[in-house]
Amino acid sequence: MGVLNVTPDSFSDGGRWHDHDAAVRHGLDLVVDGADLVDVGGESTRPGSVRVPMAEEQRRILPVVERLAGEGVVLSIDTMNADTARRTVELGARYVNDVSAGLADPDMLDTVADGDAVFIVSHWRGLLTPDSPPARYDDVVEEVVSEIGQRLDAARAAGIGDERLVVDPGLGFSKNGGHNWALLAAVDRLRSFGLPVLLGTSRKRFIAETLPSALRAAEARAETALHARDAATAAIAALLAESGVWGFRVHDAAAARAALEVGRRLAEARRAREAAAAGHEPAGRTGERA
Repeated sequence: MGVLNVTPDSFSDGGRWHDHDAAVRHGLDLVVDGADLVDVGGESTRPGSVRVPMAEEQRRILPVVERLAGEGVVLSIDTMNADTARRTVELGARYVNDVSAGLADPDMLDTVADGDAVFIVSHWRGLLTPDSPPARYDDVVEEVVSEIGQRLDAARAAGIGDERLVVDPGLGFSKNGGHNWALLAAVDRLRSFGLPVLLGTSRKRFIAETLPSALRAAEARAETALHARDAATAAIAALLAESGVWGFRVHDAAAARAALEVGRRLAEARRAREAAAAGHEPAGRTGERA
């Protein structure tokens, strides 16, 4: 999932794609770089962000959504507003990515249920204050799984079937670095719902903590630090794809796609080696069915 922020204040690329023409070009570039779908957002949820009027959010994204949908791009909409979700789905968006899981707008679940879009159910205790201090957890994995389960129940009650649900642990929202790493290490628990799992680690603060301290501190090398965050993000994708994760929300689609391909080829070679060691001929070698 390639990230397309049509905002002036995103924490990593605010303003770069604020112009509609530039946003459309970047959305198409993300697809060329390997994104399977593009997540369009017109309201930043970065730390310290202030919510924008819904009319402004729609002014930013509706023309972009219409043009990208016309080009056949599979689109996800990053919004907490039910009317924005409705209007973008009418224009062709196929996913609604609400970081509040329907808590910010009481009409969201019914609106999604009335359409045919897939709903991404995220965990977020912070509600409308993403800059709030990390929440306290006794067991972050079990509490996040439990709270996602509650939002899934609410979505189902509204009429959204499991075939239209994806879960997202909401990394970085009301969570510190330790919480985020614990959730990444517990993908099996997130998959226990039997639903696709989406992970959004790209360029987040806890990813930056993996970089060399000199690079983190070098304001003059901000672009270098940003690319280093992309490399760390791609590494997570390569490591966790074999765990059954459905999607990775990334800014650098080319790096993530290459990392996923590396992971796929290594896993394929490992399986072939294990099969040979067990005395089985690799599939396709003899023409017989494996």
